[in-house]
Amino acid sequence: MSTQNIETIEKIVGEYPDPETGRSLRSMGQVKEVSVDDSSVIVTIALTTHSMPIREDVAEAIESRIVAAVPGSQVKLNFVIHERPPARIGQIGLRAKSVIAVGSGKGGVGKSTVAASIALTLRRFGAKVGLMDADVYGPSIPHLLGLSGRPSVSAAKRIEPIKLGEDMPVMSMGFLVEPDQAVIWRGPMLHGSINQFLGETEWGDLDYLIIDMPPGTGDVALTLSQALPLAGAVVVCTPQEVALLDAIKAISMFRKVNIPVLGMVENMSGFRCPDNNKIYDIFGRGGAREKAEELTVPFLGALPIEIALRTAGDEGRLAEVIESDAAARAPIDAVTQALVRNLAAKASASPPKASLPTL
Repeated sequence: MSTQNIETIEKIVGEYPDPETGRSLRSMGQVKEVSVDDSSVIVTIALTTHSMPIREDVAEAIESRIVAAVPGSQVKLNFVIHERPPARIGQIGLRAKSVIAVGSGKGGVGKSTVAASIALTLRRFGAKVGLMDADVYGPSIPHLLGLSGRPSVSAAKRIEPIKLGEDMPVMSMGFLVEPDQAVIWRGPMLHGSINQFLGETEWGDLDYLIIDMPPGTGDVALTLSQALPLAGAVVVCTPQEVALLDAIKAISMFRKVNIPVLGMVENMSGFRCPDNNKIYDIFGRGGAREKAEELTVPFLGALPIEIALRTAGDEGRLAEVIESDAAARAPIDAVTQALVRNLAAKASASPPKASLPTL
């Protein structure tokens, strides 16, 4: 292979944007090796765990660019982990790269299941994830994940969250009250609990903090917008018109408090009958996609009614099924990767200036 071709390949790899920051891989020190031997090209790139959910996208894009520039090249891409700790965000001491709220205009659309599934899928792809249940009046995250117990308080007066496995911290009002007890709070108490969950919980270093919002358009979104800069919000709805009307209100709410809307998810979008393999549109289909286009909001994907996931959520085994059942998790995989792609596109369009992490 000619020297000119080698230089072309090195330029292609070096100029590709890091999905997390939008800055070039070369400038971020993430090109570890470009090895050329005859027509074989071996490229080793370091990605942060924040970007690992879309590593296949990165591989495909770089490979196609190399082959287009140098026809006949046989390209192999390897990935290693690039360590880049998150900076402290806001004034509360939280260390997370992307804080994402998952909301809906109304209850009963599967928002909590979607929020938990996104968190579990990011974790399965290798990201460092925390899950915060901000649905104070109806916390369901502990039940979906089969978690129980009461968070302890460390010597440093920090709340130790309940962990799923050894690596995923979870915080919910469901850990603090008895299952049959109602939380009856006015706005200031709700505001205080959300800030406490965010700022006084020992989350550790996170790539993503997923926040399960309460349904409707209450003041939790305002509390979050004042507490820290969010990467954005995901709005969950079902296909029928009555749910879409409320989803529009949720989008309006997020926009009014300056939280970017990262996309819409259509949940309960069709059901494949196991007896005859036919698809039945019980709640309709495609309504969220049409509404997303109308509102110029990204459409992240559709999630069908999946018996395995529904059963797992009822039995507290959602994490188990997300980890082991490839067919059941495929739609949520696609939604989660679309979400990360949108974050990468935003970073590429407006890459931040280089800065040192806050100590």
